[in-house]
Amino acid sequence: MKSIGSRITLWYAVTVVSTLACLFIAGNYLLKNQLIHQLDKLNETQFKQLKSTLGPNYKTLTAQTIDDRIREVTESASALFYIDLHGPMTNRFFKSNNLRGQTIPDIPGEDVYTVDMSGIGELRVGEFPLPPFEVTVGTPMAPLRDAMTGYRKVFLGLLIATLIVSIVIGYALSQLMLQPVRVIQATANRIRSDNLNERIPVGDVKDEISQLARFLNQMFDRLETSFAEIRRFTADASHELKTPLSLVRLHAERLLVNDYLGSAQKESVHVQLEELARVNRIIDELLFLSRADARAVSVDMKEQEPAAFLQAFAQDASALAEHHGRHFSYTHEGDGAVAFGEQRMRQVLLNLLSNAVSASPPDGRITLRSELLADVWRITVDDEGPGL
Repeated sequence: MKSIGSRITLWYAVTVVSTLACLFIAGNYLLKNQLIHQLDKLNETQFKQLKSTLGPNYKTLTAQTIDDRIREVTESASALFYIDLHGPMTNRFFKSNNLRGQTIPDIPGEDVYTVDMSGIGELRVGEFPLPPFEVTVGTPMAPLRDAMTGYRKVFLGLLIATLIVSIVIGYALSQLMLQPVRVIQATANRIRSDNLNERIPVGDVKDEISQLARFLNQMFDRLETSFAEIRRFTADASHELKTPLSLVRLHAERLLVNDYLGSAQKESVHVQLEELARVNRIIDELLFLSRADARAVSVDMKEQEPAAFLQAFAQDASALAEHHGRHFSYTHEGDGAVAFGEQRMRQVLLNLLSNAVSASPPDGRITLRSELLADVWRITVDDEGPGL
């Protein structure tokens, strides 16, 4: 998962489900022990009832009397209790009918324990002394097992429901938590070199996201200051360079009118004038860029037909290409008019043409393709060069 929102949702869901699972495990252990303890208390209560039924003189009773008295009060609860009363030397005085002739196993040293009897099932057993007898009372574990099975089924349903709900809540929380980040992203995307005065909105909350927004705003402040200084330097340097270059050009032109210069010297002066003209063009371009960054350049947008503009441009483009030993051609598809600045468009196309001339091999072909569809004017310039 690459998205922070997805990871937050996953972590939230895992945390909630893991917490619920830990609570279930602890609850399963505690509930099981509590139910077993209740079974032990139930066995103890049954023993006390048997002791009360036998009376205080139980030691003088015959085996038949003991059997009759116990059976009278236990037959109604035969589905709930299994009774085994024996005396010294394992003489059996009473055994409930539901034991089906079996004897409840005795585990030495244990007063309460769990046994599994064939044909009866799992019993929770308690041994109680009634000198000279020993009473063993057992109660089925099946209800406890059923309760624990139901508990696990309920937990499984709750776990699935909790997982779904936690994913939904986690997703909502992630969207809420990342909303300031999306605001920062949207604002940062809008800030460009021509829009450095915009800042990320910061609330009064002093948290990590707000601190990040403040740091970014401070960075944008420094960038805005740096860009302003660069524009100012470019404009000032361009203005300062134009005056000495104009003087150098003036003196070079004066040299050309002197007759004492030889042809080689005049050629050198011509080369100097060409280089000065190139430097002047570079300075003009720097001034233009500086004005464009300051939004001081206005484009005269007029509705006109591209076909007529391209026809006039093609004449100059063909002459420029032929001068450098290249071939220029153009195609135009579509009828209609579109709004554009003729002077700036011509400048852009001449720059593209100059790049194509430099990249194309001798006698190469340069093709300008123009297409006007649904008020959208698309222009491409292709050449036969290796590419830049």
